[in-house]
Amino acid sequence: MISRLKKYWEEQPLVLIMLLSVIFRMIAVIFAKGWGMFDDHFIVIESSGSWTAGHDYNDWLPGSKLNHGPTGHNFFYPGLHYLLFSLLNLTGVSDPQVKMLIVRFLHGCLSLITVWVGYRLAEQLEGKKVARITGLLLAILWFMPWMSVRNLVEMTSIPFLMLAYWMMLGDRKRKSLFLSFFVAGFFFGLAFNIRPQTVFFPLGAGIVILFQKKWRELIALTLGSVFMVVLIQGGIDYFIWGKPFAEMLAYVDVCFTERNDYISLPWYNYFLTIGGLLIPPVSLFLMYGFARKWKKYLIIFVPVMLFFIFHSYFPNKQERFILPMIPFLILVGVSGWEEFVNCSTFWKKHRVLLHSCWIFFWVINTILLVVFSFTYSKKARVEAMTYLSKYSDIKAIAVVDEHNDPELMPKFYLNQWPLCYSEISKDLSADSILATAALPCYQPPRFILFTGDKNIRPLVEKARVYFPRLVYETTIEPGFIDRFVHWLNPVNKNRRIFIYRNAALIPEETIKD
Repeated sequence: MISRLKKYWEEQPLVLIMLLSVIFRMIAVIFAKGWGMFDDHFIVIESSGSWTAGHDYNDWLPGSKLNHGPTGHNFFYPGLHYLLFSLLNLTGVSDPQVKMLIVRFLHGCLSLITVWVGYRLAEQLEGKKVARITGLLLAILWFMPWMSVRNLVEMTSIPFLMLAYWMMLGDRKRKSLFLSFFVAGFFFGLAFNIRPQTVFFPLGAGIVILFQKKWRELIALTLGSVFMVVLIQGGIDYFIWGKPFAEMLAYVDVCFTERNDYISLPWYNYFLTIGGLLIPPVSLFLMYGFARKWKKYLIIFVPVMLFFIFHSYFPNKQERFILPMIPFLILVGVSGWEEFVNCSTFWKKHRVLLHSCWIFFWVINTILLVVFSFTYSKKARVEAMTYLSKYSDIKAIAVVDEHNDPELMPKFYLNQWPLCYSEISKDLSADSILATAALPCYQPPRFILFTGDKNIRPLVEKARVYFPRLVYETTIEPGFIDRFVHWLNPVNKNRRIFIYRNAALIPEETIKD
């Protein structure tokens, strides 16, 4: 069996690579519920889910009470989810968990493009050996399956960037360079419409083509990119606001005026991020290999470096921001490193050391791959809302946290819009209750969710002063990884959730069938 697998790996590696890609992405589709970061749920899912119910959760749309104009949010990607959820509603699919299973499945399928194109590009540019390593890394690098099924614009834009490079570098059957580069621009434009910062890829590629004096290719690439941006970005904004690029201009303004309002980290932070994500020492091998091949792959190197320099300069730094460049770093990095090893006297004499480095990489990677592919992220918050969804006409809930820093609950899984959502300070005084009562939508809470890891009984007793018929329902525990991440850094608010029902307003007999 092992000898046959080795033979098949030598003769048909792409089949095995794609099989591994499908297996681990489907595992993530089924088991990796929840969300990873704030944006992939509350910016994408909460907004589009509320729109299908005739509500505007984020107050983005003109006509919403709290909206005063464009807020700088891209409607294209959430809009696609709105269309999907509307279609699912029409077909009778109303369960939020089933909807998200379908969303994860579609994203997982889309991410397979990255693996296939990455392998094919590497094979055509550098041969089968480099392609095997490149494809395997893109398929089962520990975070790729888990990230691929998330609603992260950084990950969703990658397949379109890869297709753009396939049209420029890998499509050997093309009959027209002009058409190939126009289609490449088309894909660059799609990526930009999902994640605007990917503009550095067509910009960098265009600069290289300009200095190479390939005028037809430059014109075609520009026309394809501009066409898609004007059609989608400009068209959507014109439809909603009556003027093109209204949201894009607001987004640029927000990015620069609020650039210090989020996570500000030093300029070298992304060196550390990449070094950790790709697991040292192999991460160092790939970074060196990428730098080594800069001249041969200038059309990849320049865009990646522009993208990297911008994010390193910009104060707001989050790990996910750098994800679009990772497949290209791997593609060129593997090629450069393999070339270096083949001509290095040191590595020829220390083959055991080199093999040990790769064995260490694959052991750590496999452990993380298995753990994360099964990880249900933000489990307590999702399951709390799923639990409450069995009640009808909830109307209002309140959240109280032992640290006075309540977790934001995902209303999408409650599947009841609109919902009056209030956060009550932990002193639970008359003033704190009155403060939430000042909300325009305020109603007495049907449920109060207490979040914390310590004894929350004192909080419950305080709450009973104002809501005397509170009845304990259940406790929702966070997942293992959530608990571990919270232990590493308490800033990650993954705490137990204790659900209490206000029996004065929600008697048990109102539970849905």
